[in-house]
Amino acid sequence: MVVLVTGASGFLGSHVLKRLAASGTLALGLGRDTARCAALEAAGHRIIHYDLAQPLDCALDPRLGRVERIIHCAALSAPFGRLADFQTANVTATQNLVDFAMRRGVSRFVHISSPSVCFAFRDQLGLTEDAALPDPVNHYARTKREAERLVLAASAIHPVVLRPRGIYGAGDRALLPRLIKVAKRRPLPLFRGGRAAIDLTHVDDVVDAVMAGLNAPSEAEGQILNISGGEVLPVRRIAEEACARAGIEARWRPMPLAPAMLAAGLMETVALRLPGRPEPPVTRYGLGLFAYAQSLDISKARRVLGWVPKISFGEGLDRTFGGTVP
Repeated sequence: MVVLVTGASGFLGSHVLKRLAASGTLALGLGRDTARCAALEAAGHRIIHYDLAQPLDCALDPRLGRVERIIHCAALSAPFGRLADFQTANVTATQNLVDFAMRRGVSRFVHISSPSVCFAFRDQLGLTEDAALPDPVNHYARTKREAERLVLAASAIHPVVLRPRGIYGAGDRALLPRLIKVAKRRPLPLFRGGRAAIDLTHVDDVVDAVMAGLNAPSEAEGQILNISGGEVLPVRRIAEEACARAGIEARWRPMPLAPAMLAAGLMETVALRLPGRPEPPVTRYGLGLFAYAQSLDISKARRVLGWVPKISFGEGLDRTFGGTVP
């Protein structure tokens, strides 16, 4: 049996690939980043350099003919950008992979989605998988929601959908590094008296959930499952502890939320008109994470997958930084 891991040159995908290899499972990684694919190959992993924007076929590589299970980690994850880019990376690519899985008759398709599909500009604590979905907050949320529908509609590939919240850990180039980069330059916004809170997830816990989904009984098929570290932490504490590990002090500036949201919306409008449509310094989604309390109910994952998070935020920071500054 061969397990295909898409997004293998990315953060989560590379961790999944390494876990499979360590367990003795034959894993085949698919990735777009040339340099990272080469590094994984040099480390002894089986890699195919390929962009899933194009249909996938066994003629590409004979090793694809042995694929029996798939873990789909590949995605364009960003708070801002062109809809066409998100559509290609998150919807077209997923459809191409589902088509391949249907032809192969795979026995399990684990799809990595995102709680961004549930995000709303309000406090949402203990959010369950069956909660009504709000209007998409950005193109990422819109296209990840569409990708979920494509996967779940293909019951023949035995799909399991995971929504891991705020993945961080060694090798992360997005969540904590972006936060620290901003904190180095300017004070962080303090909205609503610092009531914002969230439940992050260490990458090792997410990989455990992926492995549980890969090997779960049929009860898990067709299910959406929330994944998080299970600790609802004040965003202020997260920022201050992460910055302290990086050797800087997080500074805060109390701000009214409504004017900040208006300014961020204007920045997004201007950025959409600029050549290349660069990400603005601030987005409405980014401000929302600093303004509202968000958490996931993970009881379904405990019940259906037999999975529980094991890594506290403090231990997660130890594993993430390891005495070095990101």
